[in-house]
Amino acid sequence: MISGGITALGADPFGQSDWTHPGWLVGAALGPTWLKLVWYIAVGALMAAMLNAASNALNQITDLTNDRVNKPGRPIPSGRMSIREAWGVTGVFYAIALALSFLVNWQCFLIVVVASFFIYGYSAEPFRTKRRGWWANFTIAIPRGILLKVAGWSTVKHVGALEPWYIGLLFGLFLLGASSTKDFSDMEGDAADGCQTLPVKYGVKSAAWMIAPFFVLPFPLIPAGVHWGILTGNAVLLYLLGIGLSLWGCYTVYLILRDPNELAATENHISWKHMYLMMMGMQIGFALAYVI
Repeated sequence: MISGGITALGADPFGQSDWTHPGWLVGAALGPTWLKLVWYIAVGALMAAMLNAASNALNQITDLTNDRVNKPGRPIPSGRMSIREAWGVTGVFYAIALALSFLVNWQCFLIVVVASFFIYGYSAEPFRTKRRGWWANFTIAIPRGILLKVAGWSTVKHVGALEPWYIGLLFGLFLLGASSTKDFSDMEGDAADGCQTLPVKYGVKSAAWMIAPFFVLPFPLIPAGVHWGILTGNAVLLYLLGIGLSLWGCYTVYLILRDPNELAATENHISWKHMYLMMMGMQIGFALAYVI
């Protein structure tokens, strides 16, 4: 959210903002423009943290069968928290997230509503896309990749332009494959619950080859976006970001494919760590490219 807000601030036209929407309740009285910007971006970041907490709580409720095998030390399978208490936690965090998104503006609120639908659909019935192969990856990539980035943009600017959606698409394409790195070590529990994640459905080696391209292919689209006039940040930094992430992705692919069976034998394989580090590098890279 913070990276998305900073990116929007630096995008052309530089610094243009609009606080006329009815959702901008508190920030409208803050005075200086810079203080308003800090307020909206901070509220958006807090909102995303609350939404993530709600998502995690919901996932632990619906993954109880899986977690009894994969992660028995978690609060619910270990008996430290009841299902009823966990539902209460989930509801409270969802309510806080929606309230905070409305304090930003109506655009952010609508994005969070849609993202919440995908988050619920991933974990819970009647959808529970976690059991449905590639559908699970789509319902992770859309809210956590595309929509979260656009929501960050909405804290500062309108989301009607192509640019925020193009940037969100880059993150979404990355997560479409990279999010499966967490599934390999959870195969036993997922199979027990009937969750047809990619490694369960296709096997470890085939799933590894399926997700590998997503660690590389999204990143040449960064310099391409500059060339096509879609991305308006610092062109040199964006070119370097695209090249650097592509090389980093190639190294991560090497770690994945040199011994795919290691993905299932090791909890939190090194590629899972690189997935998160690449996400953080991409977020920081975009923010810097649009500030400088």
